[in-house]
Amino acid sequence: QVQLVESGGGSVQAGGSLRLSCAASGLFYNKYMAWFRQAPGKERQGVASIAPNTAYTKYDDSVKGRFTISRDNTKNMLYLQMDSLKSEDTAMYYCAAVPSDSNGGSWSLRGLQPDYYKSWGQGTQVTVSS
Repeated sequence: QVQLVESGGGSVQAGGSLRLSCAASGLFYNKYMAWFRQAPGKERQGVASIAPNTAYTKYDDSVKGRFTISRDNTKNMLYLQMDSLKSEDTAMYYCAAVPSDSNGGSWSLRGLQPDYYKSWGQGTQVTVSS
């Protein structure tokens, strides 16, 4: 298991930027990592995911071109750079992890589905005002 702690959330005006961080303890380099978000009354939504070797990423259509996921395997850190923020980006943001050798099926098909992931952080709130 890996322990995950998010930080970097806050309040920002529409059009602004925030950078979320997720610090991981335990084995990190062999994990698929992802960012999810959940707004009140809505289901948890996959935002972005990244493969262990950083070569592959995937994004929900709603954030493509605005958000960038990255990781630093030497520091056990996951990041989400969020630019051109919109009011509809307001949510609690969570990072999540799953070992690359788990039997959850294809990451390319399921990498933005919440039930693909086994470890979760507590979340960090992002509020975008228009």
